[in-house]
Amino acid sequence: MSEIANETRWMDATEQARLVADGEVSAIELVDAAIERIEQLDGPLNAVNIRWFDDARSAAAGELSGPFAGVPTLLKDLWAHSEGHPMTNGNAALREAMPISDHDTELVARFRDAGLVTLGRTNSPELGSLPVTEPVAWGPSRNPWSTDHTPGGSSGGAAAAVASGMVPVANASDGGGSIRIPASCCGLVGLKPSAGRITMGPERDESGLSVHFAVSRSVRDSARLLDAVAGPGVGDNVIAPAPTRPYADEVGNDVPKLRIGLLDTHPLGQPLHADCIDAVRSAATMLDGLGHHVEPGFPDALSDASFSARFMAMWATNMALGIARLGDALGRELTADEVEPVNWVQAEYAARVSGVEYGAALGAVAQYRRTIQSWWADGWDLLLTPTLSEPPVRIGEHDAQPGDPLAGMRRAGAFVSFTPPFNASGQPAISLPLHWNDSGLPIGVQLVAAYGREDLLLNVAAQLEHAHPWAHRTPPA
Repeated sequence: MSEIANETRWMDATEQARLVADGEVSAIELVDAAIERIEQLDGPLNAVNIRWFDDARSAAAGELSGPFAGVPTLLKDLWAHSEGHPMTNGNAALREAMPISDHDTELVARFRDAGLVTLGRTNSPELGSLPVTEPVAWGPSRNPWSTDHTPGGSSGGAAAAVASGMVPVANASDGGGSIRIPASCCGLVGLKPSAGRITMGPERDESGLSVHFAVSRSVRDSARLLDAVAGPGVGDNVIAPAPTRPYADEVGNDVPKLRIGLLDTHPLGQPLHADCIDAVRSAATMLDGLGHHVEPGFPDALSDASFSARFMAMWATNMALGIARLGDALGRELTADEVEPVNWVQAEYAARVSGVEYGAALGAVAQYRRTIQSWWADGWDLLLTPTLSEPPVRIGEHDAQPGDPLAGMRRAGAFVSFTPPFNASGQPAISLPLHWNDSGLPIGVQLVAAYGREDLLLNVAAQLEHAHPWAHRTPPA
């Protein structure tokens, strides 16, 4: 690679933006460096599935402003419209048709207003339904730390691109852990904001399970980007309380002594890999050493094994709506052979769900949300958990099996136990890269704060990053 491509490869977005602001490099030089890295690194990783390099160069040559002026980035290939560019949502029929978006999603517009220059899209599982990134349409994305393993999902392409040094920050979304899961698998910072912190406009609903944001390599990047894109949009029906000061001011600021609950077992009594136990107990020791009070404790509702079944009507209905929206993009209904079996069978189930059953699922989520959040109201500041129940799994472990289209979903249930509850509760949560196992694979830990308290998460995350830095940890060449 060229000198500038090598020199900027492991710089975070904040430092790259400083280079442009100080006139040390131009935006077009940064963008060309990122394009060079994508072209040289992406072959075995399959992270960047759609590219618009000429448009990116034109944007970089134009007028740019904002805190990240000139910094290259990538959009997830899932519900992130960019006017004039294709989006497939991981579906083979849309890959063949390549429908062009006629508008920007509000978050995409805010990325552009912040000065970020988008180079293309990152691979995502079809409709974001699995915690690995292996769509039939585009093939599997692979983990830069070990290409036999998944980078996670559904923002797996985004995480692989950032972890390998293609770009410093990339768009991601999280409906059941899809920011935190790939951040854990790839050794990144993965902040899931509170419901209503970032508008989902113009199409999506802030009261749902999903939030959109990014994966990054540094806490300061996540904080500064959140400052740039947070806030409601027209018609939002859930709006998180505004912070008392910029999130960037939390980085390096004094941290109060916190009461932190430690969950180092599986709340449903299922297996928890020794690497994940080591990671979370090591993080507890780190926090204790920083002056915080860490003790065993977690919300009792996490042990409610009945919740997932009551929740299924809502999840499956959302999948059916997603398939319908894919059909809208094509101008016709999709057929069973145009949708992956794991998603089609959920849509079939949703077609049998009554309005009363769907309403009961919404009610179950509301009750669960209140029960979960009451733990923080009882005097706890943070909850510390593993991000995942096991290290990154091998490619193919979530494949549908003959006669069993939901095999991947059941496998997902064992892999991702600690992230979905906080989509249901709407709380902010962050995965931090504080541990690597003996095989050299990243093992993330998760911190969860009370609703609306991204400030506290970023404050203590920056404290951990300073005391136990990870910027020197990069994947093997």
